[in-house]
Amino acid sequence: MNILRYFTFVLILFMASCASKKDILYFQDASSYPSVLVSPAIVLIQSNDILHIQIGALVPETALPYNFQTATSSVSTPNLETLKIEGYLVSSQGTIILPVLGTLLVAGQTVYELEDSIRILLEKGGHLIHPAVSIRILNAKFTVLGEVKLPGTYSFMESSLSVPQALGYAGDLTIAGKRNNILLIRNSAGVQTISHIDMTTANWMNNPDYQIRQNDLLVVNPNNAKVKTAGYVGNTGTLLTIASLLLSSIILLTR
Repeated sequence: MNILRYFTFVLILFMASCASKKDILYFQDASSYPSVLVSPAIVLIQSNDILHIQIGALVPETALPYNFQTATSSVSTPNLETLKIEGYLVSSQGTIILPVLGTLLVAGQTVYELEDSIRILLEKGGHLIHPAVSIRILNAKFTVLGEVKLPGTYSFMESSLSVPQALGYAGDLTIAGKRNNILLIRNSAGVQTISHIDMTTANWMNNPDYQIRQNDLLVVNPNNAKVKTAGYVGNTGTLLTIASLLLSSIILLTR
């Protein structure tokens, strides 16, 4: 009778430590999710961003004074770290200094808005005819912590990066990751916000939080099954091993 009670206790403990299917599967309502137009993320230039700015013109030689002549000018494929060193660092006042054009306030604009404003300055100021301006943020990064396979800080240069893609950089969530309450910590214009993301549903894909912005922090907390097995007994497998040894010992002692 005692052995039966013991087995019942172990079975209840084992079932309480298991994660159900609804806690593990992504986008469970994807089949009923309607097609919607997803707006691209509005990524604003911030202080400490490093910008790569390339200015061109119909006659390439006329645009040379508006570009810093650096060591990468003669290199066909400069590496990213070299570009960062030679890029334009946005100051704490939100400004950069361009050759000829001087100091420009860039913080608070999107990359595309800054491209347009520089292009207008060059045309209306009589500097260049039909100038071409290309800008990229070189040091955009995000951090993923918690129950993922490869936690850490990752750089990206895409103009649009989604939360699922960011989690893919980190090797996806572990089986113990809490999929229905991922924390997104974001600093926007000096204001810190915390959002909660449910990866088990698809109805947040048209939400502004679907897109990653530079310096975002994603935190994946452990699910209930992981929390319940934390402590001296690390996981359910260890618990069952101990239970099996105890049961064998009890059988031997009672014979």
